[in-house]
Amino acid sequence: MNGGRLYGVGLGPGDPELVTVKAARLVAAAPVVAYHSARHGRSIARSIAAPYLRPEQIEEALVYPVTTEDSADYRGVIEEHYDAWAARLAAHLDAGRDVVVLCEGDPLFYGSYMHMHKRLSTRYRTEVVPGVTSVAGASAVLGRPLVERDEILTVLPGTLDADVLAERLATTDSAAVMKLGRTFGKVRDALERAGRLDEAWYVERATTAGERVAPLSDVDPATVPYFSIALLPSRVHDETAARLAETPPDAGHEGEVVVVGLGPAGRDWLTPEAQAALAAADDLVGYGPYLARVPHNPRQRRHASDNRVEAERAEFALSLARDGRRVAVVSSGDPGVFAMAAAVLEVAAEPQWKDLPVRVLPGLTAAQAVASRVGAPLGHDFCVLSLSDRLKPWDVITARLEAAARADLVIAVYNPGSKSRTWQVEAAKAVLLRHRAADTPVVVGRDVGGPQESVRVVRLADLEPSEVDMRTLLIVGSSQTRRLDRDGSAPVVWTPRRYPA
Repeated sequence: MNGGRLYGVGLGPGDPELVTVKAARLVAAAPVVAYHSARHGRSIARSIAAPYLRPEQIEEALVYPVTTEDSADYRGVIEEHYDAWAARLAAHLDAGRDVVVLCEGDPLFYGSYMHMHKRLSTRYRTEVVPGVTSVAGASAVLGRPLVERDEILTVLPGTLDADVLAERLATTDSAAVMKLGRTFGKVRDALERAGRLDEAWYVERATTAGERVAPLSDVDPATVPYFSIALLPSRVHDETAARLAETPPDAGHEGEVVVVGLGPAGRDWLTPEAQAALAAADDLVGYGPYLARVPHNPRQRRHASDNRVEAERAEFALSLARDGRRVAVVSSGDPGVFAMAAAVLEVAAEPQWKDLPVRVLPGLTAAQAVASRVGAPLGHDFCVLSLSDRLKPWDVITARLEAAARADLVIAVYNPGSKSRTWQVEAAKAVLLRHRAADTPVVVGRDVGGPQESVRVVRLADLEPSEVDMRTLLIVGSSQTRRLDRDGSAPVVWTPRRYPA
């Protein structure tokens, strides 16, 4: 096919802001813009598109010569004009000029464009740009869905025979009746015969400045224009909405506590399950810096606290749940790894809380995050150990560290140091060097996933305790852990899955 391209462009129900981005672009770029109008010359489609038109564009006004009440042979007369209009547009297309035919609503939904489409689409390249239908616009203006669940929507032209209208309206779930104007009286009578008049709504010139919405039974037939619609909205929606109006949204709602793992940093590390729990919560409880990672929602109450009051935080969350609140207790990484899940469950085991539901949602751990940055250092047996001696004696930590080192496990070390704990890393290093070679790879990961992320791989003998803090995690390799240095990029560290016999 040669020549220009024909576009049928839907402009929506009337509001120029409901014109799609694509439609606006095509209208503004087209050399030729065509539109239909009645004999008075005013075109609704052109008025919608006016913000996007340019003075230098060629405009083809396709003026209807008659209306149905003015002609005994309306169909014959109008078909002749469709042929003539198609020939006018074909002349532009043959000359290589693209033509945009404007159409209110959607071009292929009772749209005037379709008459050009069936005459020209077999001869020229053609594209149809859908638009918001008048039915969709009227439903939105009414603020009532047309169908819900398994309901069936029937779209009817008001020009149908009265008996057919009444029969269709009586047997369908929901309906939209178009082409009112002079047919309005017949449509109203059909709704009454179908026993549906009390359900029916009238929407005129939806989404425009002249918009009017009213119960259909209250509308004077003499005031009804062609661009209006009769609607029978969803019965299911009306029934469920009525029941909901009688019941407060939170009636019978049971409170619960959900302990949520946020992952090591940022939304990208958050699981969909955890994200859904955070969105559903009424209250968010947690250590201040972790709570700050959850986007603010004015519907929710936030309760930040210090990191050293885990039991108090857990009891507070449970007390909120007892009052019917949905509470999310946030925790960095995975809540079950040196985090809030154990604290909440320990308090929840007390008699006064035992009937309150508590759920734990996993999160990506810091060990996994750090390991991923260098490869697979946790590829074989490993253990996870905290160097913090706030909740257990240092001699217990030393004994466990010694046992893990003797067992030749890769060791992920949490809480290695802080401002007040400055000697533990050096002491742990000394224990490890009694069982590991000096050149054992150690991954030093800090703020992984955060803005100050730093990941290095050093020899165990070169591990510098002063460079380690609470935001750092260490992964100490086993005797089998391997390091591969590559030119211009970070080293790769992995522990083979096969252990030598």
